[in-house]
Amino acid sequence: MSRSRNSRRSFLKAASAVAASAPFISLIPRADAQTKKFDPSFGTATQAVKALRSGVISSRELTEHVFKRIAKHNPKINAFVTMIEEQAMEQAKKADELTARKKASGKLHGLPIVVKDSFATAGVRTTSGSKQLEKYVPKDDAIVVARLKAAGAIIIGKTNLPEFAGDWQSYNQVAGVTNNPWDVSRTPGGSTGGGAAALAAGFGFLEIGSDIGGSIRIPSHFCGLFGHKPTLDVVPLAGHIPPPPGVLAPAELPVAGPLARSAEDLLLELDVVAGPAPEEAVAYRWTAPKARKTRLSEYKIGFVIDDPFCPVDSQVKEVLAGAVDALRKGGVTLTEGWPKGVNPNAMHDNYLFLLSAILNVTLPEAALKQMQEAVKSGTKDPWLAGATASHRDWGRQTEARYRARAAWQAFFNDYDAFLMPVNFTPAFSHNNTNPDILARKLTTTEGERDYRDQTRWICFATLTGCPATVAPVGRTKSGLPVGIQIMGPYLEDATPIDIALRLTQTIGGFTSPSGYNDV
Repeated sequence: MSRSRNSRRSFLKAASAVAASAPFISLIPRADAQTKKFDPSFGTATQAVKALRSGVISSRELTEHVFKRIAKHNPKINAFVTMIEEQAMEQAKKADELTARKKASGKLHGLPIVVKDSFATAGVRTTSGSKQLEKYVPKDDAIVVARLKAAGAIIIGKTNLPEFAGDWQSYNQVAGVTNNPWDVSRTPGGSTGGGAAALAAGFGFLEIGSDIGGSIRIPSHFCGLFGHKPTLDVVPLAGHIPPPPGVLAPAELPVAGPLARSAEDLLLELDVVAGPAPEEAVAYRWTAPKARKTRLSEYKIGFVIDDPFCPVDSQVKEVLAGAVDALRKGGVTLTEGWPKGVNPNAMHDNYLFLLSAILNVTLPEAALKQMQEAVKSGTKDPWLAGATASHRDWGRQTEARYRARAAWQAFFNDYDAFLMPVNFTPAFSHNNTNPDILARKLTTTEGERDYRDQTRWICFATLTGCPATVAPVGRTKSGLPVGIQIMGPYLEDATPIDIALRLTQTIGGFTSPSGYNDV
């Protein structure tokens, strides 16, 4: 949205030219024993790319297999807003023709993927879950979509989300409600819930999501996936809705990032979509710093898995404690407790203030006046304060935000990462009948909780702009997935992803929900 139509087309042309000249074509690997055992339903994207390159399976075969699975299993999940089967199959055919001529287009050549319906996709309906955009068909791709296409990925459909990505459940008046494959009476989370449900059910191999309030992390936790909230501004957001099409203002808190079935896949997709926008690339390049360590036992990690700041459901806490024990047995140096200078309640209030100021900028005057009256009457709530703030107040809160980043970076001078919950609860039962999010309650093992408490554990990485990776670490006694959040140093995205990889090599990673293994 921050580029002209001509610059977008120029970028696509340049990206395609670069991808077409990719050097890996001459290094297509032969099929090994592991590749020959490739699972076309629940294999990782990394495995799928290798199988495609080595001829174990063709893009047409793999894409057709995914659509057969969707036809059988999607009716009970409802993961998509729009399917593009005919176009995807034609692209898969062309991918196979290019492969035969040894002219594969990029790192994701022939790989079927899904895209959150908040990202503009040229020629494909993009609704962001809103009736206002029900018939909106962009002429240009969002930057991340263009990069995925240039890398050879085949988009099979646009995944469901709450209206304008504004909830921790995925439902709207355009496509209806998306269900969690682990228990269809529960939500897969939001706002990247459709994509998380799709990957968990074996509908494609990668998803590109977005996150300002946990919208990559919470669906990953709810659906047993890997997800990564990148460092702020590492992945361009141009072409994402919200804001509305045509808005040029840069993002303050949100990011775009990958969801997948393995930690390796997070790196694979991040490498494709990261880097400055075309108009900024004239001045600088992005290179991901390597992970800080090469063995699990070398890492030094802090952690808090439960705290009065946001008490965690005992079923979730038990699983997280098991993950911490696994790291300890793996030789990791672990220190429990909040870092020096980190005041969780103050940072959460800072985050809510800034989040509210961003999300309520288009609030109708009548609603704004109600908030202003509440503040005048003495109501102290950072959400109300942010919505009604002066620029002076915004400046003070922004300074507090940078001080929060400095406090965390001081911790990361001595430690490599920090572990914490993603959410205080596992996937909860559908809870969307009350349109007032602030009035909703969630039921936990220990009692009722405020719906908005879901902002608490995710706030630190969003407020500071630091990267955070979610890795599945087990299931509750009732069988629901649990993920752990690994917050890493600013701009060092590979470090939390590497810890996720090494953790799951120790305790196991993604497992498929029962009832989805056929076809």
